[in-house]
Amino acid sequence: MSDPVTDKYCVIGNPIAHSKSPQIHAAYALQTGQDLDYERCLAPVDGFEATVRRLVAEGYRGANVTVPFKLEAARLATRLAPRAAAAGAVNTLVFAGGEIVGDNTDGPGLVADIVRNAGVPLAGKRILLLGAGGAARGALLPLLMENPRQVVIANRTLATADRLAADFAEHADRLAVTAFAAVEGGFDVVINATSASLAADIPPVPPSVFGPGVLALDMMYGNKPTVFMEFAASHGASVRDGLGMLVEQAAEAFLLWRGVRPGTGAVLASMRQDG
Repeated sequence: MSDPVTDKYCVIGNPIAHSKSPQIHAAYALQTGQDLDYERCLAPVDGFEATVRRLVAEGYRGANVTVPFKLEAARLATRLAPRAAAAGAVNTLVFAGGEIVGDNTDGPGLVADIVRNAGVPLAGKRILLLGAGGAARGALLPLLMENPRQVVIANRTLATADRLAADFAEHADRLAVTAFAAVEGGFDVVINATSASLAADIPPVPPSVFGPGVLALDMMYGNKPTVFMEFAASHGASVRDGLGMLVEQAAEAFLLWRGVRPGTGAVLASMRQDG
């Protein structure tokens, strides 16, 4: 008898060499006793669909999707999970039964990292969400499902933030929109969903939004604190990067693919230690 074929998965992006996802999923597979192989897949900027079709033809069971393909993945999927439809973006694909099912685990990963790993409950809290692009869109519904008192969406272009809020009109009583410079009041949690940290920049919000008792989380992560984290910490806030979100969203994807949820604590601790 021949040995069973190892199930194959990957993360698709451009660039992709920096991705920590293979390391995370290898740890999850070892922990749960799942037989799978997970690799990086570099797709041409104009070749995402062809790459996905090839993976399906080669028998892959699923894939994660990262920059710059999350919106294209949503368009390519034959069916969208409700949270992916709400986000308008996909970071996890499931290949099964001739379908390409699109899901979005970024928002649940963010919430899990804040609530479980950082120990900050979101119910009844006032949250400032910086940015109104794909990352913010993916986070908004999972944040709202935690029953915060209010989520304020701040963005450089007010019209973009207005469009995002309009897409979640059923939650209008707990949503507000403002420009960066016009942010007012105190917050319990501030989330940087912009790409400003990639350019060593920060959204131009008043320093008064930060202070003791505030959790400031940057979705970006690296070997050292981002400029957003440094700025927030200098004004008294507790800070956190996006590594925990990465580990948690991967666990959610693993659950979708394998039907078992891996433990994240030891994996996150190991990733932190490795830098």
